Amino acid sequence: MNKKFVKTKNVKEFVGFMEELKSLPPNIPKIALVYGDYGLGKSETIKWWTFKNDCVYVRATKGMSVRWLLSEIAEELGEEPYWHSQETFNMIENKLRQNPKTIIIDEVDYLINNNVIEILRDLHDRSGCPMVLVGMANIDKKLSKYPHLKDRIYKAYKFESYDLQDIKQIISELSEIPITPDGLEYLATRHNQFRQIVKLINKIEKLAKTNELTELNEESLRSILNERQNITALQTAKQIFA
Repeated sequence: MNKKFVKTKNVKEFVGFMEELKSLPPNIPKIALVYGDYGLGKSETIKWWTFKNDCVYVRATKGMSVRWLLSEIAEELGEEPYWHSQETFNMIENKLRQNPKTIIIDEVDYLINNNVIEILRDLHDRSGCPMVLVGMANIDKKLSKYPHLKDRIYKAYKFESYDLQDIKQIISELSEIPITPDGLEYLATRHNQFRQIVKLINKIEKLAKTNELTELNEESLRSILNERQNITALQTAKQIFA
């Protein structure tokens, strides 16, 4: 399988969304919300963007406290956190004022139940830096209990389900074995989540190599993906490109 980051429609729109956030004037709150169901490449897109841009990225985890969160942010800035949270907060604020960066907090759902998320509002207000909160599909509803934070959200971007063109693009760019247009049409109807699509590509590549197929079309794919995997079907698939 090709090791490549596929720029689907969600990715392209997310890049434009981030550029818009960074270019906002100082007097406008710069908190953004990015959310969507799992399996749409959301986390992969966030990590890809952070790798290409100078920013602070922290992935929240279950049970994360204010002190823990601030320590992670401080370490991302290359600093050693203090024992007291207020000192760490002040240090982070000063660093971000001297060298502004976009702050991205992934899996922000974990910070809601214990109210840790409110420290992020304070950090945004004091530093003036753009901040992106990344969560699951219902994160916008969960934030309703924090009106002071929600009022500061400039805009939200939702990762939408892949359409057929997205799925065909992912399969075509990741598969090491060429797949004909009719083969892509056939495969595009089987799964619509990234992890499932990757598993499917891995499966067909192994089956194709086992059966010495150098290209795959709909007929050969139907043969090698047949659950019965009978010998006659495999031989038919081989003969297609003999």
